[in-house]
Amino acid sequence: MSAAPALDQQSREAQANPRRWVALAVIAVAQLMIALDATIVSIALPSAQAALHASDADRQWVVTAYTLAFGGLLLLGGRVADYLGRKRAFLIGLAGFSLASILGGAAPDFAVLVAARALQGAFAALLAPTALSLLAVTFTEPRERATAFAVYGSIAGSGAAIGMLLGGALTQYLSWRWCLYVNLPIALIAAAGGSMVLDPAKARSRPGFDMLGALLVTGALAALVYACTNVVALGWSSLSVAGFLVGSAVMLVLFVVRESRAANPLLPLRILADRNRSGAYITVGLGVAGMFGAFLFLTYYLQVVLRYPPLQAGLAFLPITIASQAGSWLIARQLMPRIAPRLFMVPAALVAAVGMALLTQLRVDGGYLSLVLPAEILLGLGISSLMVPAFSIATHGVDPRQAGVASATVNTAQQVGASLGTALLNTIATTATTGFAGVRTVALVHGFSVATAWGAAILLLAALTSGLLITARPQGR
Repeated sequence: MSAAPALDQQSREAQANPRRWVALAVIAVAQLMIALDATIVSIALPSAQAALHASDADRQWVVTAYTLAFGGLLLLGGRVADYLGRKRAFLIGLAGFSLASILGGAAPDFAVLVAARALQGAFAALLAPTALSLLAVTFTEPRERATAFAVYGSIAGSGAAIGMLLGGALTQYLSWRWCLYVNLPIALIAAAGGSMVLDPAKARSRPGFDMLGALLVTGALAALVYACTNVVALGWSSLSVAGFLVGSAVMLVLFVVRESRAANPLLPLRILADRNRSGAYITVGLGVAGMFGAFLFLTYYLQVVLRYPPLQAGLAFLPITIASQAGSWLIARQLMPRIAPRLFMVPAALVAAVGMALLTQLRVDGGYLSLVLPAEILLGLGISSLMVPAFSIATHGVDPRQAGVASATVNTAQQVGASLGTALLNTIATTATTGFAGVRTVALVHGFSVATAWGAAILLLAALTSGLLITARPQGR
């Protein structure tokens, strides 16, 4: 069967499903859980570090273990989703994620917490591409698709900020452990709904597993992120850092060679051959890299420099959530069916870059209302308006049999962007802080200012990428 007839048949089946909007709610709940866990532990990290007696050098692994496992295993997760069927993979992903969350919440020591976070990332690598592929094959009519991806995009864009808010409240009034336990009721709701409303995928084939490809790409991504996270302590000239960077490049080249020859490749290279889809992947990675840099620096600026308690720091991120919702619903949803994507993706990335550029003016005695608030609004509007069409383009027109791997690729771009953006911008900030002579808080804010300038440059590159590579027409035509 050719890809086009298969897609047409899938479209008719999806539009005939009267429960598709309930399915959207279920998918949205699962995506919210994944998005929350990217940041919900961040505000709780000081409390967890003190309770489990972790060192300052080791504390970053609570975040990095999650993003490494998530980004490194996403392509394999997409292939597993295609193999098991989307509904079954969705339910397995929810079950595994919730169990890992319970393990992390009950962790008796720091090593168990890090291991639980890595396990969360592994099951998120199965759950995330499954959720996105369910969305891609359930909504194919242009206006409905725009609405569905607006919902997904608003959650993807604002979930991190909601995680900051919820994490602050749970840490301040209950315990840091509840930042992990909270996933259990969310997973139960999504699993109950998914078991009732999601249609089992009609398996057309049983693809094989390219385990060598999985090992190569996972190793390449892990080595790259590990190198970036160790630059702070060891420096760019370190033989260890250089070795991991070279090893990452070699494994990435071997992965491409392997995928070009494998009978059942983990990532069919023809998916990347589409100019628009590749442009969307790159744009997502760059946009998320800039966004997570802003979260990192604002978290420390609010709590360390301005001395906000956890809940107040979480509340301070609320405007970015509201702006993200506005960007997804009022802008992207209305424009997607009518206007060529790049005509509003480029301005969206530029708006986000202006928001990031405002953060270069951070001062020790700076005010939240005069600087941080407008920066958050611009970042929220810009990033969400960029992500909604990018996620849609990344999965549009893909053979349903490869919806899982196409969805996994865009999620991989998102997680790799988060990992590398956080590691790289943190390295720049720390280096600038160390080289600045003066009071520590002044040096700290100077480092943030230098790093956010680089973050703005990354978002400008996202604007350039979407303008040059994405040539897709409005999806309503």
